[in-house]
Amino acid sequence: MNKVEQIRSEENDFYSDDALFNFNSWGADLSFRELIDRYENDELIKPELQRRYVWDKVEASRFIDSVLLGLPIPSIFLAKQSNETMLIIDGYQRIMTVFDYVRGIFSADNKVFKLSNTEKINKRWRGKAFSELDDTEQRRIRNTTIHAIIFVQTHPESNDTGMYQVFERINTSGKTLFPQEIRNCVYQGKLNDLLFNLNENKTWRKLFGSKEVDIRMRDMEFILRFFTLKYYNYDDNQKSAISLKKELNVFMGEKTNNTDTKILELRSLFENTIKTAETLFGLNAFHNISKADTTKLVNKFNPTIFDSIMIALSHNMPITMDRDWKKRRIKLLRDEKYQEAISIRTTNIDNIEMRIDLATSYLFGHE
Repeated sequence: MNKVEQIRSEENDFYSDDALFNFNSWGADLSFRELIDRYENDELIKPELQRRYVWDKVEASRFIDSVLLGLPIPSIFLAKQSNETMLIIDGYQRIMTVFDYVRGIFSADNKVFKLSNTEKINKRWRGKAFSELDDTEQRRIRNTTIHAIIFVQTHPESNDTGMYQVFERINTSGKTLFPQEIRNCVYQGKLNDLLFNLNENKTWRKLFGSKEVDIRMRDMEFILRFFTLKYYNYDDNQKSAISLKKELNVFMGEKTNNTDTKILELRSLFENTIKTAETLFGLNAFHNISKADTTKLVNKFNPTIFDSIMIALSHNMPITMDRDWKKRRIKLLRDEKYQEAISIRTTNIDNIEMRIDLATSYLFGHE
């Protein structure tokens, strides 16, 4: 992601809507037997991809050792969903370690799960698989309880941006999750699946500038950015600026389980628009000009050039090849007002509209 221009005005995008949300929470002691059963029956949902199993064999073995020794285990956080399933907010590594050990396969390498043969593990269990423990020890693992803090958002029921904030603040994994990683966990559904699919679009990968998808999902967030800013109701907003993070959350929350027809429309919109951008402007479609030499392009993907040009193109489809599109784009980039709108206060509503309007004017207006 080092070939993406950083938009400073968006780096510290933070919002809090705590007063708008109501949550109920309660504690419950759940046995690993119950947690395993729930997981196997798809009633306990793991956040996708970035919540992959990350503990190494020694860390996992130490946790099993702690369970066998009867040591206290930290609480987990679960979010109850409207369909009675529960989303794992915090505690996935602990749950999956016991799940893997009981089933006999270690997720990290898909090999037989035997406890590490090191001094960090009690000598009674070193090098042993679950099947090699005696019956009492096996029951001890299955019957060990872990305290779960379960919560549910009661108001508003149809808005999960509060859930996003809970995930963002409670999660205690080894590394801070990026915003799109959290959305991927909270807003699982058809739109989320579509974003993953579109992120592998060959034309998009070329114009973004990387063959490989970003495992932290920052590239996928730009696709969501296009959809969100295209359909945002600018006339129905009393604020001078938006929280882009919040609006991306709102869009995913509202559209995550769209009908198949709506999802197909979004797919077609993005695929047609990104292909048009490549046809008209080439691989540098979303690159800025150099401040030092306006005859040269910066070799970096620019998010605000991307959203303004993509939205302008999408509003004027289909497009013919009857003009010098590259020349028009360069003229757009040399406009001082456009440069200001793509670099300063980029979440200011006037600046969002200005860069879209200028892109439309330069590309589709009369010369």
